[in-house]
Amino acid sequence: MKAYTRPSSLAAYQSVATHGGAAPADPHRLIVMLMDGALERLAQARGCMQNGAIADKNQLISTAIAIIDELRVSLDLKAGGPIAANLDDLYDYMCRQLVKANLNNRIETLDEVSHLLGEIRSAWIALPAEARTLRPTPR
Repeated sequence: MKAYTRPSSLAAYQSVATHGGAAPADPHRLIVMLMDGALERLAQARGCMQNGAIADKNQLISTAIAIIDELRVSLDLKAGGPIAANLDDLYDYMCRQLVKANLNNRIETLDEVSHLLGEIRSAWIALPAEARTLRPTPR
């Protein structure tokens, strides 16, 4: 992955707005914050599905999709090799599943995506400190 220096990355985090300022966060922490924001939105959308709050559900799932898509576009597919390619496919799958969950009001699909994202988050947090050094890629 590359460092979050793009304006769209900061804007995506600002839409999460669950953990305070993004400016002082290191790139590793910022990614965790984005994942946390997506997971929070999915949990809220689950509640909205259960309570029939359709408009809120739609907005929350759309925001979760935008956050996951931001995680996806932040991948450096050249430098990240097969791991980045697999994450790209998984993030794409999650976004497609969320669209289906939204259209069909499928709590099970929300739960599946939450589980997958939670697994990625756990692996990301488990990275040793020396592996957390992210270098921005030139644009």
